[in-house]
Amino acid sequence: MDVALQAFATPHRNITILDAPGHRDFIPNMISGASQADCALLVVDAATGEFEAGFDRGGQTREHLLLVRSLGVSQVVIAINKLDQVQWSRARYEEICELLRPFLVQSGFHPSKTKFVPVGAMAGVNLVAIDGTDSKALAAWYKGPILCDLLDELEPPTRDLNTPLRFPVANVFKTPSSAVAISGRVCSGLVQVGERLRIVPGDETALVKAIESEEDRLEWAAAGSNVTLHLTSIDPRQISIGSILCPPNDVIPLVTTFNARIIVFDIQVPITAGTSVELFHHSRDVPASISKLLVTLDRASGTTIRKNPRVLTKSMSAEVQITLRSATISGPAARAQPIPLEPFSVNKEMGRILIRRGGETIGAGIVTELVFNNAV
Repeated sequence: MDVALQAFATPHRNITILDAPGHRDFIPNMISGASQADCALLVVDAATGEFEAGFDRGGQTREHLLLVRSLGVSQVVIAINKLDQVQWSRARYEEICELLRPFLVQSGFHPSKTKFVPVGAMAGVNLVAIDGTDSKALAAWYKGPILCDLLDELEPPTRDLNTPLRFPVANVFKTPSSAVAISGRVCSGLVQVGERLRIVPGDETALVKAIESEEDRLEWAAAGSNVTLHLTSIDPRQISIGSILCPPNDVIPLVTTFNARIIVFDIQVPITAGTSVELFHHSRDVPASISKLLVTLDRASGTTIRKNPRVLTKSMSAEVQITLRSATISGPAARAQPIPLEPFSVNKEMGRILIRRGGETIGAGIVTELVFNNAV
């Protein structure tokens, strides 16, 4: 169910694997993990019928690729696993590659940033080496790189070090001491021991007592680091999954309404003004509604096609207004709680959103403008 972390080193890279659940019931957990990722490693089941189940309409192979691309991941390594169950068939491997390639391009992945590798994970074939008796059948036709070689060649993205600290909380832990431990990824800026940080939403601050990465104690951590922060001078009830840590003198805005540019996925029921949705932003998911359909856009050029459209159908690009809804049903007086957001032009990491409805991801996009901004 949860996202598991594991770190290891290749000759040129220090890699943290965020192992996200694959089942459709745990997509919210998967989104939380994918929002912290720089690259994607998609494991595909090569067994007869299993790949087809994941790749057919509504399958998780399709949805996971769309989700990670929508969250800004541009590099993907596809490990085609369980080839031992199809007698290391080269034809089966190539069939899966040919089916996936056009979908990857359609999803926004550039072919030069997409790599395929055949593996047999249970026996460890082609993960870190291609030797051993189990690998002879694969070595007979596959002469390409092993999985670790492909991970070692991934390009690290440029880090946003000069913008203010933004640290979305992915998990909160209880510790034996009085400190509160939180984990997540530094999205932008720097955090250091001894620094006082503001927790948003809320008006509380906390002191960074210690920073840990894989049980190593650090004095500071920069954008791109997955770390655990130990905080003091804070009531544990004031911090939760989805909170954002930021400098007290540069607080992230809190909003209930904003404009976003979205791409609609392969949906059956069109989107209309007033459609109720679930809004996902990092580890937070909140009820919302698409309150206005502003314009439809040309996907290639971004130019306006039509103002005030009546509906949005599959594969359309549009600018919409999204308004948060109250999480409780207690009459018209119930107010939606604002969430921390920033426009994509200000902070790329804090400006990406996903929209789901009825257990299906229906769109993704970027925040273009904060329409209403609560005082903080």
